Amino acid sequence: MIKLPLKNNTRQCCIYICQRVIGKENEWKIGRTKIFLKGPQFRHQCFYFVKMSFLLFVHSACRKHFLKQRRSAVIIQTAWRGYCCRKNFKMVRKFYISKWIMLGFERLQALFRSRQLVKQYEAARASVIKFQALCRGYLMRQKTAEQMKAVCVIQAYARGMFARRSFQRMKREQQRRLEARRLHMKDDKHLLPIPREKKAKEAAHRIEKESLAVPEPKDNAEKLKKQDAVNDKNEALYDVISDQEMDLEAKTQMQKLNEVDLDAIPMAMVLEEEEEEESDDQAEYTFAKFAATYFQGSTTHTYIRRPLRHPLLYHDEKDDILASLAVWNVILQFMGDLPEQVKNTNSKRNSEVTQIYDSFGKKSHLQPTGSYSPDLMDNRKDNKFSKVISSVKLKHNSKMTGKVGYVLALPITNGEDMSREESTVSERPMSNLEKVHYITANAIQSPDIRDKKEVHHAFFPFYRDEIYCQICKQLTENNKKQSRNRGWILLALCLGSFAPSDKFEKYLQNFIRGGPLLHVSYCQERLRRTLMNGTRSEPPSWLELQAALDKKPIILSVTLMNGSSITVSADSASTAKEICQLVADKMKLKDTFGFSLYIALYDKAWSLGSEREHIMDAISQCEQLQREKGGHERHTPWRLYFRKEIFTPWHNSKEDPVSTELIYHQIIRGIRYGEYRCEKEEDLVEIGAKYCYIQFGASIQNELVLKILQECIPAKQLKSKHQEKWVSLITYAHAKAPYTQDRVSPQSVKEQLVDFARFQWPLLFSRFFDVTKFSGPSLPKNHFIVAVNCKGICFLDGSEKRLLDLSFPEITGIHTSRAVKTFGQSCTLTTLRAEEFVLTSVNSVVIAELVVKFLDELKKRSQYAVAMQETKQQDDPSILAFKKGDLLILTQDKSQGESQDWIYAQNERTDKFGLVSRDVIYVIPTVTKPSSQILGLLTMSPEQRRLASLNSRTEETEEEEAKVKPYTLEEFSYEHFRVPEKESISKAVLHKSRGRSYLWAHSREPLKQPLLKKVCTNPDLWDLACQSFTDILLYIISINISLSFCSPIMRYMGDYPSKQERFPVELTDQIFVAAIQEEVLRDEIYCQIMKQLTENNNRYSLNNGWQLLWLCTGLFPPSKPLLSHAQKFMETRQKERLASDCRRRIQRVMRSGCRKWAPHNVEVEAIQRNITKISHKIYFPNGTEQVFEVGTNTKVRSLCQTVASKMELNSSEGFSLFLKIADKVISQNEADYFFDSLRQVSDLTRKNRPGKEVVPITVNYQIHFMRKLWLNVAPGKDLKADCIFHYHQVDMHKMILIFQELPKYLRGYHNCSKEDAIQLAGLIFKVHANNDKTQYASLPKILKELVPENMIRTASPEEWRRNIISATNKHEQKSVDEAKIAFLKYIYRWPTFGSAFFEVKQTSEPNFPDIVLIAINKQGVSLIHPKTKEILMVYPFTKISNWSSGNTYFHMTIGNLVRGSRILCETSLGYKMDDLLTSYVQLLMNAVNKQKTPRPPV
Repeated sequence: MIKLPLKNNTRQCCIYICQRVIGKENEWKIGRTKIFLKGPQFRHQCFYFVKMSFLLFVHSACRKHFLKQRRSAVIIQTAWRGYCCRKNFKMVRKFYISKWIMLGFERLQALFRSRQLVKQYEAARASVIKFQALCRGYLMRQKTAEQMKAVCVIQAYARGMFARRSFQRMKREQQRRLEARRLHMKDDKHLLPIPREKKAKEAAHRIEKESLAVPEPKDNAEKLKKQDAVNDKNEALYDVISDQEMDLEAKTQMQKLNEVDLDAIPMAMVLEEEEEEESDDQAEYTFAKFAATYFQGSTTHTYIRRPLRHPLLYHDEKDDILASLAVWNVILQFMGDLPEQVKNTNSKRNSEVTQIYDSFGKKSHLQPTGSYSPDLMDNRKDNKFSKVISSVKLKHNSKMTGKVGYVLALPITNGEDMSREESTVSERPMSNLEKVHYITANAIQSPDIRDKKEVHHAFFPFYRDEIYCQICKQLTENNKKQSRNRGWILLALCLGSFAPSDKFEKYLQNFIRGGPLLHVSYCQERLRRTLMNGTRSEPPSWLELQAALDKKPIILSVTLMNGSSITVSADSASTAKEICQLVADKMKLKDTFGFSLYIALYDKAWSLGSEREHIMDAISQCEQLQREKGGHERHTPWRLYFRKEIFTPWHNSKEDPVSTELIYHQIIRGIRYGEYRCEKEEDLVEIGAKYCYIQFGASIQNELVLKILQECIPAKQLKSKHQEKWVSLITYAHAKAPYTQDRVSPQSVKEQLVDFARFQWPLLFSRFFDVTKFSGPSLPKNHFIVAVNCKGICFLDGSEKRLLDLSFPEITGIHTSRAVKTFGQSCTLTTLRAEEFVLTSVNSVVIAELVVKFLDELKKRSQYAVAMQETKQQDDPSILAFKKGDLLILTQDKSQGESQDWIYAQNERTDKFGLVSRDVIYVIPTVTKPSSQILGLLTMSPEQRRLASLNSRTEETEEEEAKVKPYTLEEFSYEHFRVPEKESISKAVLHKSRGRSYLWAHSREPLKQPLLKKVCTNPDLWDLACQSFTDILLYIISINISLSFCSPIMRYMGDYPSKQERFPVELTDQIFVAAIQEEVLRDEIYCQIMKQLTENNNRYSLNNGWQLLWLCTGLFPPSKPLLSHAQKFMETRQKERLASDCRRRIQRVMRSGCRKWAPHNVEVEAIQRNITKISHKIYFPNGTEQVFEVGTNTKVRSLCQTVASKMELNSSEGFSLFLKIADKVISQNEADYFFDSLRQVSDLTRKNRPGKEVVPITVNYQIHFMRKLWLNVAPGKDLKADCIFHYHQVDMHKMILIFQELPKYLRGYHNCSKEDAIQLAGLIFKVHANNDKTQYASLPKILKELVPENMIRTASPEEWRRNIISATNKHEQKSVDEAKIAFLKYIYRWPTFGSAFFEVKQTSEPNFPDIVLIAINKQGVSLIHPKTKEILMVYPFTKISNWSSGNTYFHMTIGNLVRGSRILCETSLGYKMDDLLTSYVQLLMNAVNKQKTPRPPV
């Protein structure tokens, strides 16, 4: 192309063209308007070229001009259009701006007006509130003024009423005194003429005392004479009371009743007389009114002297009616209103009352045994723990039994015979004390009034009220002084024994208030005390009878362990707690807990405790024991002791020196008399050395030690060696002792001795309670003794053998509840091993209170706690980091910011200090460091604790096992075995040499018939039973001898030879498969195995037989008739290592149910190696593996929970176990047993293999633990689950179902953009390489591990490398786990998160591709395009009505079965889709059912 130099000059352009085209200038010339050429030929050619060039030039110039014009036109058009648009826009904008401005102004006006209205409203509201306050204040002041006026008026009237009542009361008291003086003067006229007035009164009171006496036999005349001196002292009391009455009456006559000034009565006086005012309010509750309301027939409330025809009150029971009539006669005899029969005086043992005392004695009373008094020598046998421990400390049962009612239950006829038979009881001569016992015993034995309210209607009075009504009736309008005095004494004794019902209580109080002054205050006090401390359990004692005669308190002497004694005053209602407190106050004892009262009689002693036990009940029991021996009650030599019964776990001997002194003397005296025994001689020598140091100090001599040797060494041990030897041993120990060298104080040595006794003899310092186990774990006995001491709780049987020991950290709680009435009160004790004991006892409340007190105080004083969940390192350095199960030591440093919810502690594992939240720790109730076993139990799940409890049950000792004769099935065979076959002559001759053979004993010959009758009746099971027995015999030894007939049991045990070698699993299958299918054969298998274990002397055979029984007990339990025999069979063979385990397995299989498959090969191989705890390896998605213990009866669900707990996951929901065999991965059913699931899959695999092999096929498999259901999964909620399970998984095979997220993402199942792929690749590479930048170069090689396979080709490897490095650098500060969680959170937003993908061929939807992806997740079933990854359709679970699967297909019905559509898919993974869909639906249905189920009320 020719380039023109000057585009605008035409001439120059022509010259330039000619020069370039023609060349030389001589060939052409240019004119003004033309170009001239030389030569025609050349001219033609040149003309053509010039012409063409010129045309090109002209064309170029024209085109430029055209383009220039077109550009100008376009510019003009653009300007014009822009102008038009701007013009239009300005017009529109102007319109809208004006409109918006107007709207803005209107809104501004509205805001301003609303602000003004708000201010006006607030001002008006404040004004109204202020006005309301002023009005309310005015009204309140007006109301208060009116109330003050009303109060003044009420006070005026009240004071006037009080004054009038006081005046009336003083007037009545004056009249009573005058009446009493008149009666007293009237009685004085009948006395003998005595010169002086004082002697007259003495004679009158002596006559009163004599009137109360009962004729005694002549043999007792001398004893009565010896008591005259005592009676004279008692008579002096009446003189004093009579003098006081005369003085009071004289003062009353001289006193004038002046008017009372109403304003002069102070308000304090009103408060002091409140009790008296209440008494005045009860004036309407008169005995006459009660009698008119409740007495039967025409019976009145006044005194009579004849027997009753019917009881005063109504009674439903015939026994109560008879008892009421009999008690009436005894009351008349006691008061002297009915004469006693003199006949049969010498035949007391034949009377009904004497029979009552017989029932008090040997037949119905648990007598104390053993010598426990410190003043008595010990004659017990030398054993480790004497059987007297619990019998001494157990509280005694009441002597009052049901025989009282039995004695009184006499037959009743009609007419005159009834009154004759009613009086048979009262025709026996009885002493005053016997009569009181007879009356009160009936009331004590009657049901408690509060318990009877639950049975009888509230309208009817009760039996105790009957006795009170009879006494009150005889005291009303009784003019006989002797009868009246005796009646008030009897009433006082009854008031001290039992309380009236609530209905009769006010009537009785009003009746007492109107009695003689000599008895009113005494009876009122006894009634008050009885209501406060409750009804007695024993009748009054002789001591109480004397106190009632004298109206004096009872003086008791309590002996201390240091040899001194203290006297305290008591009454009929005094309890052990009150007496202990009085003794402690007199001794200034601070640490009173654990000190109790003990009562001793001759060589018997028992504990009264320090709580609610009535002291007089124990004294009454002693008097009854004295009477049994033929003595009189007044001569009973009972003694009371104040001793230490129990220590607290936190006992500190330095806190109270007085307490330590008493305990020290108790220990020394107990050692001397053999109560406290030292197992080692060194301990006894050390105690002797400390005793010498306390007595003589640091320097001792042999003579001094010899003198006190008998005070600290038991007599039996003292005789075992020469005294010089003991002296030398004690002297040497004394010289080498640290306290001698350091010259410590004797008080410190006493404290050491007390601490030694506390830890050495915890069982001797215990509180014992007799209990019965209502439910709970199995123990050798159900009736035993519970001992509570400073170490915990111990269960003991009657021979003091320990059944179970529980320390306080092992006890998680105790509470009481009212059990069935037959069993009474119960307490439930829960332990750390998930055990729950329900114990019934009359002392259930006392047991619970004592244990709760110890647990609460131990937690307050404890310095040890265990972490119940993990706490990671926080930004705040003052927060302590720890792991679950760490032992935390709680410090006492309160300056570190400790609050109510936080506590300062030290982590023992890391030795770091910090604050710990109380919500995440469990304070262990102990003052010592807990053992590792306790810490391990605290961190276990309840199921793990239950398994640990089953495995840690204590077994009996070998010595006791040897004494027990092995139990056989002989007794069971009598009823359930078939009749034995008749023996042939040859067999009979052979048996003579080796003894007779039995069906229930060992045999080496096969069975021709089953053992059990019920199996013999079924011909179909006949051969199976015989075949199983032979296989059992063959199990032990396989001998290659040809036999025509063999059975599995004989083959298994090796008792019968086999033609060829048989594998153990084959034999166990032949033995157990038929029994699992046929329930009738189960007892047959048990009997055959136990038969072969009976009288079998072959050790090898026995071992294999027990292995077979171990397998059998894990599959199914025996029937109820055989169960007890099987348990006894195992209990009596505790020497066998598997016996106890077989017992536990029977209990476990009874709770969990029978197995469905025969034992797995793993179980058989384990027991053949004598391994009872089977461990199984489980693989995890992150490539790790762990070993878990799996039992025979472990279910898949339980194992999943165990794995989740050990892996510290928040929940096991959604996780499952997967069985991988070859190229298949099968999910295990949660409801199946673990080994059943394995066996089922293994058998299916064997069946599918072609050919017959002699050697059993070994199926290799792996168990994987993965998440199956993604229902409630949110990344970041469970960090460990995210990092181990949710993120990645080892790709076991391309055909398996991938459940975790990383493999699904890399296979391209999700729909993601390139930017998403880059960000996720950065996170994956962060997990892969962390901060190792040297691996950047290898990025293109591992691109398949970072980017989905369908997106790798969207960019070059170098571009991917740059983008991934850039994305990785953004997460440089994150850790590997944080990167995993970030990856999960990123894809959590996608609708396909947590899906299981299946590539199938569908043939039902023509609008969809033939090959589609099916995703199953929490939303339902989704159909996904295989290339675009778009979701074509989502079918929620609520729309899916049915589905089915096979080896090559999966069908699903949407909608109902009639109008619904079906989706037909061809796939080899149909079974996996079926299982996954079923699991999701089942989980959702369970969640819905839980929401519908109403919660029980709290």
